[in-house]
Parts: sequence; C-alpha cells; structure tokens
Amino acid sequence: MNREIQPNDLYLKIAGLLQAARQNVVRAVNQTMVYTYFEIGRMIVEDEQQGKERAEYGKRVLKELSEKLTKEFGKGFSVQNLENIRKFYLMYSSSEKSQSLIRISERSKSTLSWTHYLVLIRIENKNERNFYEIESLNNNWSVRELKRQFSSALYERLVLSRDKEGVKQLAEKGQIIDKPTDILKDPYVLEFLNLPEHHQYSESELETEIINKLEFFLLELGKGFTFVSRQFRMTIDEKHFKADLVFYNRLLRCFVIIDLKIGELTHQDLGQMQMYVNYHDRFVKLPDENKTIGIVLCKQKSTVLVEITLPENNDQIFASQYKTILPDKQAFIELLQGGDV
Repeated sequence: MNREIQPNDLYLKIAGLLQAARQNVVRAVNQTMVYTYFEIGRMIVEDEQQGKERAEYGKRVLKELSEKLTKEFGKGFSVQNLENIRKFYLMYSSSEKSQSLIRISERSKSTLSWTHYLVLIRIENKNERNFYEIESLNNNWSVRELKRQFSSALYERLVLSRDKEGVKQLAEKGQIIDKPTDILKDPYVLEFLNLPEHHQYSESELETEIINKLEFFLLELGKGFTFVSRQFRMTIDEKHFKADLVFYNRLLRCFVIIDLKIGELTHQDLGQMQMYVNYHDRFVKLPDENKTIGIVLCKQKSTVLVEITLPENNDQIFASQYKTILPDKQAFIELLQGGDV
C-alpha cells in the first residue's frame, strides 16, 4: 500500500527545490556579472594602452563608451561605474587575484556580488582587502555587513593582537580560530545598541540592549558563537552569583562568559570573572570540552592593572573595552595604534 504524501511534505520538498534553484540563479548571475565586468575592464585598459596621450585619451574613451553603452543597454554604464570597472580589473588582473573571482565558499556555496567588489576596490591596502574578501565569502556577509565591519576597523583590531605571521595569515586565510586569543577584539564596537557615548545607563540596561540586538552582537563577537544564557546563576555555599551573558564557541569548543562593566575595570572584576570561569570548568563543561574563557567587557581599563592582576601564562581571563559609537575610521585606527582606547 502506497504511503499518502501529506500536503505539507509536498510543499516543503517543492519549496526546498525552488529555494535551491533561486540560490543557484543568484550565484550564477553574480558570477557572470563579475566576470563580464572583469573582461570589460581588461578591454578598456588594453585600449588605453594603445593611446598616445593616455590620460586624456582614457577620459574621452570612457565618456563616449558610457554614452553608447547606456543608449544600448540602459543604466549601469556611467563614466563613474566604468572607472570602477577599470579599477577592478587593475586590482584583480594578476593571475593570483583573478583566481579569487571564482572563489566559492565550501560551506555556504556563496559568491561575492559586484556590489561587494565596489566596496573592496576602495580598500587600498592589499592585505586588508584580501582579509575582507575572504571573510565576506566565508561568513556570507551582506554588503551592509561588509561595510559595517570595515568601518569598525575589524582588520586593524585583529592585527593588534597578532605577530607578523598572524597578520600574514589574516591576509591569506582570513580569521582562523585556533586558540582563545583568536576570538578577542579590543575594543568591541557596539554602535548598533544606539546608546549615545555620554548617555547614563546601568549595566542591566546595557545587557538588555545587547539581548534585544543579539543578532548584531553575535556578528561583532565573531565566528562560532551561539547564545547560551543571560544572568546565569551559580550557587556557592548558599550564596548566589550571576554571570551577565554566557555563550558557547563551536570552533573552540568552550563556554565564553561575558561580564559587563559600565565603569573603569578593577582587579575585583577580574577576580570575580576567575570565579565564574572556575565554576563553569568544574561544574558545567563536559570532560571533552575545552577550558572556559571569560571576557570582562568594560568602558575603561588599565592594561597595566590587567597584566599585574592576571598570571603571566593566562589564557582564560581577558578584559576588553567597548565603544557605543562607530568612530571615524582613520581617527579610530590612530587611537588603536596609540594604546588603550
């Protein structure tokens, strides 16, 4: 006797097929557009190289080309966009870089759109551009997410905690999560909470705003994070303690506790975090999971205080500052390079 197919089962099967087909079409369109613009850029550059007065010749060619292409094919061929296409080819014309145009994420099967590349070609530093290209692909970032990560100086924040080899790895492979320090940023940028820089708020209000914008907070935390608990309760000798936020990082296979401090960091804050971490290691984590990581997220901190309070071989307790506004990128980079922010 044949099993009857439930209407909902049939719908789910067809919907899944259509969604996969739609994704394939979008990916094919993106790839075709990128390849086409790459070839247009090549033709423009090669034609320019035949002109005697290249600068003036190039301007005239782009203007005439823009008028003809717009008349025949519609929008998308303004002089500015043709200049972008030309720049795109020049940046990606080496054999090594042209190979990146066919990068497809093994996990999400995603590709980068032309709009992604419009953002990327504005990044003059080659290593930084490579990093954002790889991370956009591997994490399936939207154009909006790519712009936000670039504006928040993600690359510079990660570079600060890495040696020369680590910086090279960022440019060649993106962010690799192998050890606790790989997930750290200093500072964390929480502009999505919409809390003015000098606004008075409590730690409870800060925590609530983070929970309300959890999707954005997870993006700022980085790869592999999943939310576990808010106000996680620990009872020791009939006394109750609560950790503000608990996450789990699937790549490091460990719990990550985050405690929020709206004022200046104290050594007591670090000691309290040590207790939270020890509790999780002894009573919560499974035997095959790695040691718990604790991050005290504070408004202000003294690097000297942190170094003196924590043991030299510390690899579990960390302190990072947070900012509630998205600073001007260049000013932010200069501030980062100057030390504590």
